[in-house]
Amino acid sequence: MDDAYAIQARNLRSRVASGESYIGPKLGFTSKSKMEQMGVSDVIVGFLTAEMKHPADRPLSLAGLIHPRIEPELVFRLGQPVELRADDTPESLSLRIRESVDAVAVGMEVIDSRYRNFKFSLSDVVADNTSAAEFIVGEWQDFPRELRGLPVEFLINDEPVEGSTTDAILGDPFIVFDQLATMTLRYGFELPADAPILAGAMTAAHWLESGQRVETRVEGFPALSVTVA
Repeated sequence: MDDAYAIQARNLRSRVASGESYIGPKLGFTSKSKMEQMGVSDVIVGFLTAEMKHPADRPLSLAGLIHPRIEPELVFRLGQPVELRADDTPESLSLRIRESVDAVAVGMEVIDSRYRNFKFSLSDVVADNTSAAEFIVGEWQDFPRELRGLPVEFLINDEPVEGSTTDAILGDPFIVFDQLATMTLRYGFELPADAPILAGAMTAAHWLESGQRVETRVEGFPALSVTVA
């Protein structure tokens, strides 16, 4: 696993050297349904660059993707940077991350894998940056706010394909901060100001196809939708 994160970090350095900009971390496999779908059992962390962010008001192109899927998420935003300290513990860092978050939004992540048939081990997918391809963020809402137990509906072409609640994220969305703190201390993820933090999927991922309209609804948030070119 250490080798896998080292490969991921080398991939990020290569992308930054080619002109991309690192903006924050993302978590993966935070939902039971996603773990079962992919046959893994541990939370993982990857990176996001500015070039991976896709505007919701622009059709999503499948060009350059292999076999993309899409999933609904919550996204947190850091209002200020969180610097690692020599005396940090997972508990103290988790608290500082949570206190630095100033907004939350509904999001969707497009995942795509280098591995045939989306089949891989946990270290495989970490090396492949947790299958991260693109992400979409809805309208930011003030944080803190209650996020536990909110109904979630995932629709394709206006037809519900799956429902859940925000508790699909680790049983409680706020546990994301504990997981991110632990992985940041272990692997040194940077947490800059304005960083979007993808909290992980709230349902299983669904295949993307040309002409689709994909929408995520979370109670208390504006709906987020995107069309596929």
